[in-house]
Amino acid sequence: MNNEELQNEIIKIKERNKKVELDKKWETSWTRKICICILTYIVVIIYSFIVRNYDNILLSSLVPVIGFTLSTLSLKLVRNVWEKNINK
Repeated sequence: MNNEELQNEIIKIKERNKKVELDKKWETSWTRKICICILTYIVVIIYSFIVRNYDNILLSSLVPVIGFTLSTLSLKLVRNVWEKNINK
């Protein structure tokens, strides 16, 4: 490996490390945790209104799954805003 290739590898590693550090900050951020709680709560309220006349454990068990899935899908937008503010 020549010097230039080695320099390029070091740059790639540093860029990857920055991304990993940002991912870790996001995973442990209060913004993410609070958003998951709020979105899950909203899903539970809406879902409860929809299935309130049913007494079915299988339907009730879907609440955390739906809440988690929707929160992770919708958190992409929140994360983009968070990243812009964290890098200022």
